[in-house]
Amino acid sequence: MTAISMSSPRAIAWPAILKEAAMTAFVALLLTIPLVGLRTVDRPTGLGLETRWNEVAAAVGLVFLGRLGLCLIREGHAVTVLVLAAAATAAGFFIAMPTEALRVILIAGGAVIAIRAILAIRTGRSKLSQAERDKRMDHIAAQVQHASRWLGPIAVVVALAFPFTPLADRQLLDIGILLLTYIMLGWGLNIVVGLAGLLDLGYVAFYAVGAYSYALLAHYFGFSFWVCLPLAGFLAAMSGVLLGFPVLRLRGDYFAIVTLGFGEIIRIILINWYQFTGGPNGISGIPRPSFFGLADFTRTPAEGTAAFHEMFGLEFSPLHRIVFLYYLILVLALVVNLFTMRVRKLPLGRAWEALREDDIACASLGINRTNMKLAAFAIAAMFGGFAGSFFATRQGFISPESFTFIESAIILAIVVLGGMGSQIGVVVAAFLVIGLPEAFRELADYRMLAFGMGMVLIMLWRPRGLLAHRDPTILLHGRSKGGSGGPAAGTAAAGGQGIAGGSAK
Repeated sequence: MTAISMSSPRAIAWPAILKEAAMTAFVALLLTIPLVGLRTVDRPTGLGLETRWNEVAAAVGLVFLGRLGLCLIREGHAVTVLVLAAAATAAGFFIAMPTEALRVILIAGGAVIAIRAILAIRTGRSKLSQAERDKRMDHIAAQVQHASRWLGPIAVVVALAFPFTPLADRQLLDIGILLLTYIMLGWGLNIVVGLAGLLDLGYVAFYAVGAYSYALLAHYFGFSFWVCLPLAGFLAAMSGVLLGFPVLRLRGDYFAIVTLGFGEIIRIILINWYQFTGGPNGISGIPRPSFFGLADFTRTPAEGTAAFHEMFGLEFSPLHRIVFLYYLILVLALVVNLFTMRVRKLPLGRAWEALREDDIACASLGINRTNMKLAAFAIAAMFGGFAGSFFATRQGFISPESFTFIESAIILAIVVLGGMGSQIGVVVAAFLVIGLPEAFRELADYRMLAFGMGMVLIMLWRPRGLLAHRDPTILLHGRSKGGSGGPAAGTAAAGGQGIAGGSAK
């Protein structure tokens, strides 16, 4: 990105700018008519179409004005665009609109254009080059990484105390459970993508294996959740090994395509094996977890089983089970995090990092690349199986529609946007990717607009991820001044004793 001179804006070529904005709006019109303008609805006489031309006009107008604003920013008039975008955003707040969707489009669109203008102003007035700005952002990310040593324990304490705060109602507890589930999945996939450097587009397959393992074992054999949890992880790990053996010879895009195909194969098997998996109807009546086999969370438990509220002398409340599920997924997520942080300092974790940097150099050092990659797949799949088992017992119902490719894409987006290999980055990205749409759930379909805008802003601000910087796990010559390993230290960590089993300093 070249710096924009804010002091001497160029003359505006209105014909060319208006033509560019009109062409962009025309493309938006072609896309929004089938996607936004026409909507299928159920009617007493059958399936019908509902038109939403107001939303189409608002979206096309917003695209036209947005492109016009970007062109003016490019010509050096970012300050003017900022004032107009701020006025449009304020109008969305204070002027009556025909529909709530139009208000959201105006506010969100104006805010995005205003943020883009602010970035252009800062870039234009800064004398730093793009490389220097990226280096400064990496320095900020490094400081956050080092601060995570005390931010992490504080976050754990806050998470532990959250159910006892006045804000903890049923909705927020459910959102917290959802966030922790995706954080756990992100940490699991981070082993394959962030550490081993393998682009896995079918991680949802292990999630599905874990969920269906628990549901089928409980349905056919009557196993409890505490018995099925390790079995689900083991079966998911075995599926990861079965996937790894035939595909680990592939690299790059070919490897990603095969993993994507594996995820779709699992989903299609779940749909077509009707007699065993229930097919598209799914499996319902999945048993809820008990309090470690000692008590149930029902008002009147089965004979021979104690009630949770009676055991602790509490008044019965449906929230007891929700709070228990919250703490259960919190413990599972923390176990995944602690395991990942520990395994990074072992020879296995250092071998994964070396594989990510240079596959050929690892082979020259005598590292068995196949075994290392299989270990990454198996461990990540095991964690996905644990999360799937929890998902099944929390929902009480599962179907193949819960394990589509979009789930893999969301989990991968959490890992990439947070910064590959960054544990705290996964947490921050999960709050943005999952929490942002949940905050706009009342807007129904338009909440995904907020999700898309958030993704665009993140990619404009930090294309390599929010916290892409991460110090090498092992340094041969100690930590550099300031607590951040430099380039020499980073390359040293990928070779010699740093991989072959040398001791950490």
